[in-house]
Amino acid sequence: MSGLCSAASWRDELPRAEALGDGELRWLGFRIYRATLWAEQRPFQPERGFALQLHYYRSISRQRLVQTSLDEIQRLSGAAIDAATLAQWDKSLNRAFTDVEPGEELTGVYVPGHGMRFYNQQRLLADIDDLRLARAFFGIWLDERTRDQDLRRKLMGAAP
Repeated sequence: MSGLCSAASWRDELPRAEALGDGELRWLGFRIYRATLWAEQRPFQPERGFALQLHYYRSISRQRLVQTSLDEIQRLSGAAIDAATLAQWDKSLNRAFTDVEPGEELTGVYVPGHGMRFYNQQRLLADIDDLRLARAFFGIWLDERTRDQDLRRKLMGAAP
C-alpha cells in the first residue's frame, strides 16, 4: 500500500476491513460527527493499515478542520514540533480536507511505511507521504492522551 495510489475508494485499500468500533463526538451537547475505526485484524494493531471514517452531522469549514487538527496534534506532542514542520503539515492538511456539510464523510487511511490518504464519498482527496504526520494525526483519536477517552474506547471496540 505504498507509493502511488490507484484505489478508487478507501475500501479498495482495505478490502477485508471490518468496523472495530464507533462512537459520536459531541461538543456542548451537539453531535459533531460519528467516527468509525476500520481494520483488517482484531485486536486493533496501530502499526498495520487502518481507516478512520468521520460522518459529519454539522457544517465545518476546511480551515476549522485543519486548525482543530493541528491544535490537537500540538497538544499531544507538546513542544516537539518545530514551526517549519507545522507549516508543512498545515499545507498538507489543507490539500487533504474539504469543507464538510451534514451527511458527508471524510475517511483517513493509515498507510504503513508511507503516511496516509484521505477520501470523501466520491474520490481520493490527498495522498500524504509523511509517516510522522500520519501518526500524529490519527493520535488525535487513538493516542492514550486523547481528549475523548470514551470515544477512543468505543473506536477500539471496547464494550460500553
